[in-house]
Amino acid sequence: MNFQKESPLSTEDISAFFGDVFEASEGSDEGQLIAGFVHSLLLRTPERDIRLFTARDEGRLIGAICLSRMTYPDDPRDVFMLSPVAVATEAQGQGIGKRLITTGLDALKDEGISYAITYGDPAYYARCGFAQITEDFAKAPLALSQPQGWLGQPLGQTGNSPFKGTPTCVKALNNPALW
Repeated sequence: MNFQKESPLSTEDISAFFGDVFEASEGSDEGQLIAGFVHSLLLRTPERDIRLFTARDEGRLIGAICLSRMTYPDDPRDVFMLSPVAVATEAQGQGIGKRLITTGLDALKDEGISYAITYGDPAYYARCGFAQITEDFAKAPLALSQPQGWLGQPLGQTGNSPFKGTPTCVKALNNPALW
């Protein structure tokens, strides 16, 4: 199995993969929403603001994660948002998602990124080092429908103090249906 950083320009198979995985677990509407989100994320986000990591088994895509920049205008720290994460249905439960997330976070640490945030299942992401945060600590760019899913992880020494200001996210994430 090969875990690697990929160019975000390889959108078609990645977008369809996310759509298929989310459709299988959450239904057709969610699959279409996530496929469209990933397509927009990969196509319209400047390369400096996005990271894409994949897991491939003999060339076949079996997992992928996207990380995109969030900017707190009153805070000097670099922050990336982990979203979305997908592992092929038949490959789930084998640690592929955790290994992809670890690979991505390690790469961000190597770049000097201060903090990672995600919005999802606290039980799942806790296994990757994320902990629940409040909006007093790090305001979300849009209203959270499930605040208990707002999670963060410091990647460096400067990540433990509250963030200043209201953040902006990349354009593709600026969709209330995703929050």
